[in-house]
Amino acid sequence: MLKRLERVRKDIDRARSFDSRANDLVSLYELANGDTALLADLERDAARLRDEVDVAMLELQLDGPYDERDAIVTVSAGAGGTDAADWAEMLTRMYQRWCERKGLKAELLDLTPAEEAGVKSAAIGVTGEHAFGLLRTERGTHRLVRISPFDFQKRRHTSFALVDVIPQVETDTEVDIRPEDLRIDTYRSTGAGGQNVNKTDSAVRITHLPTGIVVACQNERSQLRNREIAMRILRARLLELRIEEQEKEQAKIRGEHRSAEWGNQIRSYVLHPYTLVKDHRTQVEVGDAGSVLDGDLDRFIEAALTQRVA
Repeated sequence: MLKRLERVRKDIDRARSFDSRANDLVSLYELANGDTALLADLERDAARLRDEVDVAMLELQLDGPYDERDAIVTVSAGAGGTDAADWAEMLTRMYQRWCERKGLKAELLDLTPAEEAGVKSAAIGVTGEHAFGLLRTERGTHRLVRISPFDFQKRRHTSFALVDVIPQVETDTEVDIRPEDLRIDTYRSTGAGGQNVNKTDSAVRITHLPTGIVVACQNERSQLRNREIAMRILRARLLELRIEEQEKEQAKIRGEHRSAEWGNQIRSYVLHPYTLVKDHRTQVEVGDAGSVLDGDLDRFIEAALTQRVA
């Protein structure tokens, strides 16, 4: 309730600020008396205010029961072998950079390295205002087309990765987990690690027997820390399952489940023979693929939210 109160107060303060700035612009315009330099400054200020109001109006549409929550973003390599694993790692970095741009906190909860390069899967905990509401639009298959750095013949390859986004549980009591419903296995972590990560059974795999949900974590050196993170992800998965059961329409929260392969992509990133990022749901296209991969995702997210509201 305190978090919700803080958000409401912020919305009210922002609305009052918009109102005050708009009134100031009107007053200054009436005093401009044809001063072209002052009018140019007022036009820039008005354009800036319009942009801020548009963003605020968009955020007000994030009124779903879980849109205000923190999120867990999971990136998994799909079809494409080593290129797909490398692509999954690129996407993981992209979302981390986007969080930096938005002032959100991104915590790497788990990372499973692939055999040659890249990652099999990665989980990022995103903390901040409307984290789930914004990131839920990224759920789906992402396709990459480029000259493969792993192909000695320098041929063009297509690879896929699956992005999933679920809301985090706010309190441990929100999702009831009985100890007898859990099977907990420990094993040695794989891939690059610190002094102890590959020498002890620090990795943890938790199976929720009633639902069959399996969660694993091996990112931390401590078995206790890995267990805590795995339980955090498991609670989020169980909350997601409960949401689906309550709404009885999986597409409302999760969207239609599709595998990470040809024909199922929500967005394509082309790096060769030209550079283009295209969202197949909203038809938004951006020619600067480098900036998108560096976290410039707002145009895609805003377009997807606008389409959903419409």
